[in-house]
Amino acid sequence: MAWLVTGGAGYIGSHVVRAFQAEGLDVVVLDNLSSGHESFVPTSVPFVRGDVLDGDLLLHTFHKHHVHGVVHVAGFKYAGVSVQRPLHTYEQNVTATATLLAAMSAAAIDRIVFSSSAAVYGTPHTDLVTEATAKSPESPYGESKLIGEWLLRDQAIATGLRHTSLRYFNVVGSGDLALSDTSPHNLFPLVFAALLDGRTPRINGDDYATPDGTCVRDYIHVADLALSHVAAARRLDAGNGIEAVYNLGSGDGVSVGEIMATVRRVTGIDFTPQIGSRRAGDPDRIVASGALAARDLRWSMRHTLEQMVQSAWDSSRAAAL
Repeated sequence: MAWLVTGGAGYIGSHVVRAFQAEGLDVVVLDNLSSGHESFVPTSVPFVRGDVLDGDLLLHTFHKHHVHGVVHVAGFKYAGVSVQRPLHTYEQNVTATATLLAAMSAAAIDRIVFSSSAAVYGTPHTDLVTEATAKSPESPYGESKLIGEWLLRDQAIATGLRHTSLRYFNVVGSGDLALSDTSPHNLFPLVFAALLDGRTPRINGDDYATPDGTCVRDYIHVADLALSHVAAARRLDAGNGIEAVYNLGSGDGVSVGEIMATVRRVTGIDFTPQIGSRRAGDPDRIVASGALAARDLRWSMRHTLEQMVQSAWDSSRAAAL
């Protein structure tokens, strides 16, 4: 019996795969490689190249690999770009999730861990976000993730699906030199690519309603996040009680300006970032409590900000060689 990790060739998904392997759990990866890399998938893990929108392929994969649960990481994850590409975002994040759930139902697969997002909160009117904080997404991306949570909720009512949604915040760092964040939109890879090319990094906006004018977020290490996916899967396998949603938050905010200062220290490269315009759909501040996840999903901030930057910098340099 195996867990299927959709998007398992991507930056986050590949760390999830390794976390499952480290705990002796069988996994299979399905990824269309639109943003993932087949080289990120261990040779010992079955890899299916294909799309979550392909229901027939999902059913074939379920049966061939004896899948009994799904970790759904695949999706279109760029909040700013989603404002320009709303229909694409809904297709990749809503239609694909509905297709996956239909195939799971047809194959009698009754457990799923869903990759959701802090973007469901929009700009919260509270200093510390909890799972009960009002949802008010400000981008098609955030809306699509909230709809994904609703799909799981409604399917649970209809079929008894067992599920949980993990709301991610800013995922950074690396747990393996071979696994780097290659997103063309995320802060860390953009900054490191600029430094490696001898260019000055650029950040999006310094006029947010925060102490230094730059966005404030929870920054969490990808390997810590991956461990909580395993804990969620084990909880579902054991039939233990599980919350419908969990915030994987640190409880402490870090600004983009503070990130830049840490990058300067870690890399030894002195620079003053260029200031670009703010991105559509980016709220000023999101900082969340991870108390529920700490209680149930082994959630913990095991890495300091400096360790997050150092591991991300090391993997970026390794990828550039």
